Amino acid sequence: MRSVIAFGSLDVFLVLLTVTLVALPVRAAAWSPSAHRIVAELAERQLDPSVRDEVGRLLGRSGHSSLAEVANWADEIRDDGPDSELARRTRRMHFVNFTDSGCGYDPARHCAGGACAIAGIQAYSVVLADRHRSEDERAEALRFLVHFVADVHQPLHAGYRPDRGGNRHQVRIDGKGSNLHKVWDSKVLGSRRLRWQEHARRLARTNATVDVGSPVEWAQQSCRLTRDAGIYPSDRNIDAASLKRHLPLAEERVRLAAARLAAVVSEALR
Repeated sequence: MRSVIAFGSLDVFLVLLTVTLVALPVRAAAWSPSAHRIVAELAERQLDPSVRDEVGRLLGRSGHSSLAEVANWADEIRDDGPDSELARRTRRMHFVNFTDSGCGYDPARHCAGGACAIAGIQAYSVVLADRHRSEDERAEALRFLVHFVADVHQPLHAGYRPDRGGNRHQVRIDGKGSNLHKVWDSKVLGSRRLRWQEHARRLARTNATVDVGSPVEWAQQSCRLTRDAGIYPSDRNIDAASLKRHLPLAEERVRLAAARLAAVVSEALR
């Protein structure tokens, strides 16, 4: 297993804090609350006891005791309204838009001013690891990391087509109109028909060696999946057989997200 690479300098985060984001439409919600909780639960199970204790101490700053409890916080703050400074600063960190099927990453083009999931993960990893930062800042960084690492493993959060991550790709499912992004947010994993706790226990039974890599590589993997894995249905119809066919891929992305989140948090808190 490769170790987590170094995530840039503190300057990246300072730029990220000060950049003014252009007022462009953004994608709909991230993976479902259940999917984010599953990633967080599986990640926490993989932490060494000393790291888990430090995670618990930081989570306690906001009255929480597990990563699963804060897994959806980064989405929930968007409910504070469009004028929320924190929501405005981080709204484009839930995804990254590639611009061609080669999935090559050009930070200046795909992540201007640090406003994408890749830079968000990099920057908040730096903050979490910085003992000179306040405890509240580091706790906030942990909450963002839990969410953004999961987000970038949802293939349509790192697509290359000009359809806002599938939000504008209309499909039919269960006889009703929907869009592809929404299907991948909830319907694919939801087809297992388990509560998130049981789904996490089921996935925890499978052990695999994970190539940790880097946030850039994670996003590029997602991008290539939107190109190669048949995620876009040829006839815009999604049925039970289609959900069943894609369920193993969605669960594998959840397992990868959890292992990589555990690696990022462990690297920052060791």
